[in-house]
Amino acid sequence: MSKGTLFIVTAPSGAGKTSLVKALIEREQQLRVSVSHTTRAKRPGEVDGVNYHFVDEAAFMEMLGEGNFFESAHVYGNHYGTSQLWVNEQLEAGCDVILEIDWQGAVQIRNLDPNACSIFILPPSLETLKTRLQNRAQDDPETIDKRMNEAVAEISHVAEADFVVINDDFDTALEDLSSIIRSYRLTIKYQETNQAALFASLALRR
Repeated sequence: MSKGTLFIVTAPSGAGKTSLVKALIEREQQLRVSVSHTTRAKRPGEVDGVNYHFVDEAAFMEMLGEGNFFESAHVYGNHYGTSQLWVNEQLEAGCDVILEIDWQGAVQIRNLDPNACSIFILPPSLETLKTRLQNRAQDDPETIDKRMNEAVAEISHVAEADFVVINDDFDTALEDLSSIIRSYRLTIKYQETNQAALFASLALRR
């Protein structure tokens, strides 16, 4: 069985990353999205084990010390980590995996797996990003200002990604994201791995 591929999706808070990935997963059957562990508080409407695995700091640090995380980062004052066991199980089963992580985690993943495909989602402007955070009505003005400052820092790492999607219109951004996934699956390095038997048979006939 061919091994799956890692897709990294990075974006500042409020850029629409989670909504886009959710819609993408619904149309791409071979894709799985990793559910990260986090120490941050649960937001209204979020479900443990679906949006995140919500844990306290003591439990998170214990998991970190035991080497259970594929990558981890400290973002907006909270800890986030990706289960190494879950990711490896999905990849070995031939499924492609999307990691919704910040730039710190993206650097860790690229160092571990140079074949991982990195996608950065940008807002059309900082003004739009701030409006989206305000309309979300989940943070006070001080927290929003903090998130905006951290968004600028996050965006400064955009050049490290392989692809960039600008989320101005949701449907267009979703099509762009889907096109990136499909295009990557047509690259020679992906096809050589996932169509190894075909490549071998064709080579024998040269």
